[in-house]
Amino acid sequence: MTGKQQYWLPEIENAGKPVYLEIADAIERDVESGRLAVSARLPPQRYVADKLGVNLATVARAYTEAQQRGLIDSRVGQGTFVRRPAERRTAAPPRSPMRGDMLMNMPPEPYAPALLERMQAGIEGLDDLPSLLRYQEFGGSPEARAAGARWLSPRLGDLALDRLLVFPGAQASLLCVLSGFTQPGDVVCCEELTYPGFKSLAQQFGLRLVGLPLDDEGIDASAFAKACNDAAVKLLYMNPTLLNPTTTTTSKRRREALIKVARAQGVMILEDDAYGALPLESPPSFARLAPDITFHVSSLAKCVGAGLRVAYMSVPEGRHAARLMSALSMTNVFASPITTAIATRWIEEGVASAALEGIRSETRARQELVARTLPVGSYVSDPEAFHLWLRLPQGWNRHAFESHLRGLGVSVAVSDAFAVTSAPPEAVRLCLGGPASRSDVQTSLAILADSLAPRPLMASMVI
Repeated sequence: MTGKQQYWLPEIENAGKPVYLEIADAIERDVESGRLAVSARLPPQRYVADKLGVNLATVARAYTEAQQRGLIDSRVGQGTFVRRPAERRTAAPPRSPMRGDMLMNMPPEPYAPALLERMQAGIEGLDDLPSLLRYQEFGGSPEARAAGARWLSPRLGDLALDRLLVFPGAQASLLCVLSGFTQPGDVVCCEELTYPGFKSLAQQFGLRLVGLPLDDEGIDASAFAKACNDAAVKLLYMNPTLLNPTTTTTSKRRREALIKVARAQGVMILEDDAYGALPLESPPSFARLAPDITFHVSSLAKCVGAGLRVAYMSVPEGRHAARLMSALSMTNVFASPITTAIATRWIEEGVASAALEGIRSETRARQELVARTLPVGSYVSDPEAFHLWLRLPQGWNRHAFESHLRGLGVSVAVSDAFAVTSAPPEAVRLCLGGPASRSDVQTSLAILADSLAPRPLMASMVI
C-alpha cells in the first residue's frame, strides 16, 4: 500500500480450486516473494470482495485459511498483518480445520457460494439494530415465534403461538423443562444409549435416569411400562429420529405404544427432535400424535448450522409456557435477539431451507463414502444421518480403539458417553460433518477401515 491508499490485491490463477484457496495461495506467494512485506497490512475483506467480485464470506474464509498457514495475523481493532518469519516458522502447518475430528456431532458445512452469499445478505440486512440491542420479550417476539411455527409446520402442523417459545439453543430448552417440571429424586426414563448433554443435566438436577432397552423400532414399550410400575416416572425423554448415537428412528407403531403407556401412567414426554428435519420422510412426531402431553424441542444447530443457537419448543398447554419462561429468565433471560433475528430472516427468506437441503445433499454424499470404505456390517447408520455407530470387532475394546485412532489423528466418541444404566457396548460414534472436507472424511474413514481389518495377533515382548 502507498500513501495514496493503493491496496494490495491477490492475483488469482484460476487453477480450478475453490476461490478462497486461490486467494490464500496468492497471499502465500506474495509473502514469499516479498510483494507483501513483513508487517504489511492487508486490505479490508470487504474491499477485496468488491474488487474481485466475490462474496464477503469467501474472502473471510481465505483470510482464515492464510492465518491457519501462519502467514498473517488479525489484531482486534487494527486489521490483518503479515507475520514476521520467526512467527511463521512456529505457526501451525497448512491443514483443513479439525481434520480427523469425528468427535463433535455437527452437520456438514455448506460451502456453496450462492448459499453463503444469501446467508451473508441476511445478516447484513437486519433492520432496526438498536431495538435488537434492548431487552426482549421472554419466550420470543411474535415475529420470532411465527418463524418458528413456520419452520416446525412440516413436523407439527399448525401451532398456536402461545404454545411456542424461542430458546437460546436446545440445551437451554432441556434445562428449562427439567427446572420447571422435575424435583431432585424424580425418575426420568430415556433410551439406554442417549444424548450425553441430557445425562449431564439429569445429574445436575439430581434426577434418577433409567435407560430403557432399544431395538430397531426404538424403546421397548413393555420395558417402559415396567419402569412405570416399578417407580413413579415423571418424564420420558426421547431423541426419536436418528437417535444420537445409534441413528435409530422410532417407528410410528412404537411411538403410539409408548404414548399409550405414558397416558395410562400420567407421564409427560420430552421429545428432543434435534435431527427431525433431516429425513425427507419420517414417522409423525410425538408432538403431533400426542400434543397434550409432549414438550417438543427442535433447534437449528443440526439442520442449519452448529453456531446458530436458536431452538423452538412447543408446549402441551399455554399454562406450561409461563413456568418455562420463568425458568428461562433465571438462566439465560432470553434468546439473543440478534441471533434470533438472523434465524427469523433466514426462515422467512428460504435461506434456512436451502441450508437444510445443502446439508442433506452433503450428508448423502458422505454416507456414500462410508458405504464404500467401511466393512459391511461393521456399523449402523442411516443415509440421512451425519453420524454413525461403529461396532468394534472381537479383539478391540472401545478405549484401546479410541486411543489407537487418536494416535493416528482421528478422534471419536466412546460408548461410555451415551450409556445410562447398562454396561457400555464395545462401540464408538463417528461424526461425518463439521468443517472437515470430503477429502478429510475419506482419509479418516480409510484409517478406520484399516484399523478394523482382520490381522494376526502380535505376540507380546519384554525387552
